[in-house]
Amino acid sequence: MIELLSIDLSNYCSKQCLFCYNHSTREGNTLWKSQEVIDFALDCIVHGVKAVSLGGGEPFEYEGVFDVIDALYPKCYLSVTSNGLHLENKKIWEMLTDHKPDKIHITIHKPDNETEVNRVERQVQRIASIGIKPGLNLLVGADKVAQAKNVYERMSKVLNSEQIILVPQRYTNTPTSKQLASVSGGKPFQSPSCLLKCQRPKNFCSVSWDKKVNPCSFAPNKEKLKSLDYKGVIEALEQVKWKSCQ
Repeated sequence: MIELLSIDLSNYCSKQCLFCYNHSTREGNTLWKSQEVIDFALDCIVHGVKAVSLGGGEPFEYEGVFDVIDALYPKCYLSVTSNGLHLENKKIWEMLTDHKPDKIHITIHKPDNETEVNRVERQVQRIASIGIKPGLNLLVGADKVAQAKNVYERMSKVLNSEQIILVPQRYTNTPTSKQLASVSGGKPFQSPSCLLKCQRPKNFCSVSWDKKVNPCSFAPNKEKLKSLDYKGVIEALEQVKWKSCQ
């Protein structure tokens, strides 16, 4: 049974990280209309999905994101993963204060960029001040382990360890599990479940901006949804030929 559902609303993203696993661009694209997202997610929730995560692309660049938040928030545990840049926009921030998910994960892509780290540190505290649980996704590249360690220590002063997820950079510049563990200074830490062993998840589904699914956000061989509902998810997942992202 699928209990955790991640939906990429689009691949619009103006940040333009060269290592983006979603191949997001400033021009971007999406095949999802907001009402389609709502109806799809609600059907999945009826069939047992307990938590939905909205991502992208950058979800706050997706028109209709607050309609989706309003519709799903009362029905499941709802989180949003963002680079945080658009939360600096006064209009978007005001909308967020009136249309809240349960949690927002802000991602630090460049732990060596002091401006980015300062912004995210301020934002997670600001998010908490309006009643939304903040979280941090800290991207760790093999060549940025020392910088990531400094950021982890710094952010641990405003977030607890359960709110910080260490995300190993994929495809290239991937750190070893030992390097990733060193970032937390030897203390217990949160990371993707595939850190120790790559295996097909049984209760998770990643849904892409072009309406395809895979049991992993990073893995190739996504299968197209033939129907926008839970039945379509299960049928498409059965057709996925599992392959590691590495």
